[in-house]
This record gives sequence, C-alpha cells and structure tokens, in this order.
Amino acid sequence: MDFYLITLVKMALTAIVLLTCCAYAVWVERKVLAHIQLRPGPYFVGPHGLLQPLADLIKLLTKEGIVPSHVNPFFYLIAPFLAVTLGLTSIVVIPFTPPFEVLGHQVALGLTDLNIGVLFILAISGLGVYGIAIGGWASNNKYSLMGSLRSSAQMVSYELPLALAIAAPLLSINSLNFRQIVNAQEGFAFGIIPHWSIFAGPVPQILSFLIFITAAFAETNRVPFDLPEAESELVAGFHTEYSSMMFASFFMAEYANIITICCVATALFLGGWHPLWPSAYGSDLVPVVLLAGAGLMLLFHAVHAARRRTWDRFSFPVFGLLFLGLAPLFLIPVLKPVLIPFFWFVAKAGFLVFVFIWIRGTLPRFRYDQLMRFAWTFLFPLAVANLLVTGLVVALTGN
Repeated sequence: MDFYLITLVKMALTAIVLLTCCAYAVWVERKVLAHIQLRPGPYFVGPHGLLQPLADLIKLLTKEGIVPSHVNPFFYLIAPFLAVTLGLTSIVVIPFTPPFEVLGHQVALGLTDLNIGVLFILAISGLGVYGIAIGGWASNNKYSLMGSLRSSAQMVSYELPLALAIAAPLLSINSLNFRQIVNAQEGFAFGIIPHWSIFAGPVPQILSFLIFITAAFAETNRVPFDLPEAESELVAGFHTEYSSMMFASFFMAEYANIITICCVATALFLGGWHPLWPSAYGSDLVPVVLLAGAGLMLLFHAVHAARRRTWDRFSFPVFGLLFLGLAPLFLIPVLKPVLIPFFWFVAKAGFLVFVFIWIRGTLPRFRYDQLMRFAWTFLFPLAVANLLVTGLVVALTGN
C-alpha cells in the first residue's frame, strides 16, 4: 500500500512540476531574449512579470475555441492532445536523484526505472511528429499542411544522427537503463576530472554530445531549425487554424520536449546528478553559497531600489529571505543525499535549457534546403563516423 501511495504522490508531483516548468520556461525565455535585445520583457503582471504565465493561462482558458468548418473535426481535435501527451510522457523514465529511503521503501525522484529507458525515449520522440503532422493535415489549410510536412521530413532526418549520437556512449556503458548510465559516470579521473561520458575513455564523447544537441534543436523545432512554424513563410505553419488551449497545447508540448531532451543529455553525457568536482573540494557547498549569495544580493538591491520600481521594495526582500531560508536545507545531513544530487541535475539541465534560449536570440533561421543538406551531407555522416570509431576503440580496448 505504501508503494502505491508513494507512486501516486510521485505522479502528481511530476505532472505539477513539469507543467509549472513548461509555463515558467516561457517566462524565462521571454526574459532572456529581452535582455539580449536590451528590453525589459514581461514586467507588469506581478513582480518582474512572474505572474505573466498565469495571466496567459487564464487568457487562453477563457478564449473561445474556434473549430473552422473546413477541418476534419476528429483529427483536428486529437492532434494537440496527442502532441502534449507524448511531450509529457518521456520525462517519466528520467531519474533525478539516486535512491533514498521513504517509509521503508527505496525510492528516487523519478517516476519509473525502465531497463530500456533509452529506447522508450527514442520511441516516444519518434511518435511526437504525429501530433504536428495530423494537426497540419486535419486543418485542411495548405500553409498548415506545408508546415506539418516540413516537420515530418525534418524530424525523420534528424532522428538518425540523434539516435547514433546516443548509441556511441552506450557502447562503453553497455546499458539502456538511465540509472545505470548515470551510475557508470560516477567518480573522477586523477581525482578532479569528472568521469562523465564527454570526458571518460576510451573515447570521450564530446562530439556525440555536440551532434546530440544539434539534432535536439531540430527535433524540438527550435531556432535555427524552426521551419515547421516559419511565420515569415507559412503564416504560423502547422498551428495556423488553432486557437485557445488547443493552440497552447502545441507550445506546451514544445517546451516539455525541450526540458525532456535537456534531462536526457544531462543523464547521458553530463553525469546526471554527479557533481562537477569532488565533494572533498566543496562541491556540496555550491547550492548553499549560490542561494545565500542570491538572497543577500536581493536584500542589498531592496535597500537600494530605485523609486520608480516600487515592486522591488517588496519582491526583493521576500525572495531574498526565501533564498536565505532554503540555503541551510542543503546542510541538513538527512536531506543532503536528496537535495545535493537533485541540485546538480537541475543545474545541468537548466544550463542546457538556457543554451536553447540563447541560440534562439543569436542565430537566424536556416532555409529549408540548408536544413536538409546539413542533416544528410554533414551531421549524419559525422554521427556514423563517430559511432564507428567509438565501436572500434571499444572493441580493441575491451572496455
């Protein structure tokens, strides 16, 4: 009974946390892009625009959902549901922490532990294109159809180098289970270099990591590979005929896919919950220092807040005290085995999400012929060569 109770709690927490992260990933992206372009971004709804995602949700929920008369109703309605369901499903096999004991049971922050977790992720990501493809076709609109066809061709093309990039580190680790993959990256070479896949022998997988991240941009339809929704050419692409929450579902699926793909990269290549340097050199103190420093900085800015920024006099002290209150939690012996690994996993995945946003504010969109040429004439051969070299070295060294 305790096992089922813990599982239900984990399911609820996973859904709530992931949906919240998707909502606030939009806020973070708008803020980061605004700073890149020297503007404030969301600012008026709540302190520093923190309630903007809630305002957007209320707006989308209260807007009338229009179903055009010329669409195929069944497939038109099921497409956004399919996209968001598949987008939220993949995260269930990602482990965020090592196991710890609750009510006499060994549990971990992660919904399930599949022995074929990597294959599960690849299968779900392969099915993800159907939501976009069906939505574009069912809309009975030539621009929507063009966007969905672009997406299908793009995702099929970039799934090949993505899968080959994943296969390369698995040759050394010899497991498809994410927990075993993370455990295989434990330890440090020469006492300081982390034993992550991108650093570990016999073949450091830095090239596989770069191929994986590049293909991930195309898989998630992000700049510079966002051709399925190229507004300048397609009037918004595959979701042209959608409105209200059906429109929002496609974007919820996109941000869920970004978060999932960053978690997969963290587990496969960046050591999962293992720290950047040994705890003997103070890696366990990093979250304490960061939270305490952020809290003190916010309190300092609250005292010196500009008169025209009234919110800062109230929001900065609240968040400053919140951060200062969270910092000591990472020093409690009972909580350290859970919070420290979770911090490192979230920090790595969060950095990769920031890279996705940073690239969007930096690079222009490719032409479609450039997109396909890059996949088939450069990225795919490079991924094949990398896999062959890794396999040869592993076979010769016996690792």
